Amino acid sequence: MTITHEDELAALRIIGRICANTMQAMASAIVPGMTTRELDDIGRRLLEAEGAVSAPESVYAFPGATCISVNEEVAHGIPGDRIIKAGDLVNIDVSASRDGYFADTGASFRVADVPRILEKLCKDGKRAMQVGIDQVATDKPIAGIGNAIEKFATQRGYTLIRNLASHGVGHSLHEYPEEVATWATKGDRRRITKGLVLTVEPFLSTGAVWAENGDDPWTLYSDPCAPVVQYEHTVVATDSGAIIITLPG
Repeated sequence: MTITHEDELAALRIIGRICANTMQAMASAIVPGMTTRELDDIGRRLLEAEGAVSAPESVYAFPGATCISVNEEVAHGIPGDRIIKAGDLVNIDVSASRDGYFADTGASFRVADVPRILEKLCKDGKRAMQVGIDQVATDKPIAGIGNAIEKFATQRGYTLIRNLASHGVGHSLHEYPEEVATWATKGDRRRITKGLVLTVEPFLSTGAVWAENGDDPWTLYSDPCAPVVQYEHTVVATDSGAIIITLPG
């Protein structure tokens, strides 16, 4: 989607705030012993209360209102009977629509005490996302996002999942530009246009480079097996930089 009117930006801000508030409320509700289904039920109620519709459920028939991935699960984890435990790393990905506008956000959360290496991974995961967001502005190269994130990651000894990319969003969950690499690439000559709406969502890891399918049609796992975090915002490109849409408020 490319924004051309202020009312479009206002509508995106509304659904972005709803997604962000839902994700933060879910994160605050996490306690050891609850199931991922119970956590998803909280997200569903919050979205419905705001008149929003789960995007993965409505667009792709995903079996849950939100994606909840724990530890070895990199992305698209199905809410179910898995019990969240102290020391777990839980990723919550909330995408939804309202009045024909979509937003997408995600973050990884630590449950109780976790090893220091995971605390640092989470901190640097947020920084990696911001490094990418800083590359979003009118007429900048789309490839600049991944180039900057990979430089940040490699300087600190991290790897990036290379088959889970950022994407365009706005009038649907995934649209042009369909794939925005969050790792260094060559040959991508696309440029960011004014008003372009997209996500920035690097998957930072201590060793994994790929997301592999598991036993169900949805859940993806780290390969090689290693901790992975994901932080994601929906942003709008302007002449002076990125407007972050998915902020709580």
